[in-house]
Amino acid sequence: MSNTIDYGTLMHNAMRSLIRRVLTDVEKNGLPGAHHFFITFDTRHPEAKLASWLHERYPEEMTIVIQHWFDALEVTEEGFSVTLNFGDAPEALTVPYDAIKTFVDPSVEFGLRFETSEDEEEEEEEEEDALLSDTDEAPEAPMMEHAEPEKRQAEVVSLDQFRK
Repeated sequence: MSNTIDYGTLMHNAMRSLIRRVLTDVEKNGLPGAHHFFITFDTRHPEAKLASWLHERYPEEMTIVIQHWFDALEVTEEGFSVTLNFGDAPEALTVPYDAIKTFVDPSVEFGLRFETSEDEEEEEEEEEDALLSDTDEAPEAPMMEHAEPEKRQAEVVSLDQFRK
């Protein structure tokens, strides 16, 4: 047993389960009303299957739209497969849930974004680079002998950046 609870993994599993349930309902009943999905996935994932010409065109990630025309949607515990039309050329795709980066239903302003440790490392590197460039140019602040610690306000986090 671990000394900590891995909330990140638990949350990702719950989000993937939500996607599976939504897609299972669409598989059985079709898309209700104006619902449609933008799904971005990692085309480099070893279990992602797509035509070689699509892989060449989208070597890292691809966003698919499940809306007006789709066929043969099959949902499993590991992922889903669907046939989509690419310029009048139907192509079958298989997308494992682990490859999904974003899942968005713009009709109801709902979206999920999966962060990976790779994404977090890139963000940290960008922050470090920004800090290094700031310290190179910023003048040194004078020291105060009896400075009181700065009181911090509660931070408000906006979720608007995740909506499309």
